[in-house]
Amino acid sequence: MTLPGAHPTRVKAPDVSRGEEVGILRDGCRQLGVSTPPGALDTLLDYLDLLEKWNRAYNLTAIRERSDMLVRHLLDSLSVLPHLRGSRFLDIGTGAGLPGIPLSILEPQRQFVLLDSNGKKTRFLFQVRLALSLANVEIVDSRIENYRPAQPFDGVLSRAFASLPDMVTLCDHLMLDGAHLYAMRGAAGEDETHGLQQSGMPAHCEPLHVPGLDEPRSLVTIYPPGKRDAGRRGSDHMKTRG
Repeated sequence: MTLPGAHPTRVKAPDVSRGEEVGILRDGCRQLGVSTPPGALDTLLDYLDLLEKWNRAYNLTAIRERSDMLVRHLLDSLSVLPHLRGSRFLDIGTGAGLPGIPLSILEPQRQFVLLDSNGKKTRFLFQVRLALSLANVEIVDSRIENYRPAQPFDGVLSRAFASLPDMVTLCDHLMLDGAHLYAMRGAAGEDETHGLQQSGMPAHCEPLHVPGLDEPRSLVTIYPPGKRDAGRRGSDHMKTRG
């Protein structure tokens, strides 16, 4: 999965043992400022094992090297965690479960709904949820415009949604008052944010620093009209989460 605006440069690391992988994740999470529940790092690697296995048959991601997956999938997904506000999130176009699966592993007290219309990817995600006993994860095989959840969300996440204006339009019916849209982007994040602001949509762009990745990453947080002020009031008590 390639983020819009991301540079094609690859970070290639040598093969390492599982113990070394745990160390890389532990150090990366420390740099990101996120806490890791007991056993979470091993569970992240169990997810990576499943992704590697299924990817050989189902082509779930173009990234093949495990060392690249460790950085570009796991740590990249977790980089958004300190910015989340709320307890119930929707990951749209989740693909192989990114960023929703890594986030759900580190945040078992939060609920994550992973939505994708690609059947082979949602079948993989059902297997991941079962194998890793992720009780806080729900998998939905649907297009976003057809999805009608029983409960709205505090936040909607996307790691590779093509158009931010489309994201705003398509997600409006899914969100609580005070909800935020979190769009993980590449180098184009600042330009896209400026375009939203010019159209009257409140939005903010900030850099995401992914340990081990020498490429630009950014997070565009969007406050849909009528939801922004409520979101700030409603999220004050969440600012120490993550």
